[in-house]
Amino acid sequence: MLPGETIASGASPTCPECGVSVRMGIYHSPAGYYIGTYCNCGPYSRETGYYPTREKAQEVFDNLQPKDLRT
Repeated sequence: MLPGETIASGASPTCPECGVSVRMGIYHSPAGYYIGTYCNCGPYSRETGYYPTREKAQEVFDNLQPKDLRT
């Protein structure tokens, strides 16, 4: 990942387009489950790789920081 591409690497926790503070959660795509953030504009960042199950993503999510971004 590039610097500033994720919250963990320096991206703003507030979307510059809609001004909403993004919240971290577990999301699903055709590639699998991942931990990322959304705002009013849609997906904002993908903080992790993809996991085959929601349970595995939840296990990783439970150990992530910062907890104040969680949904």
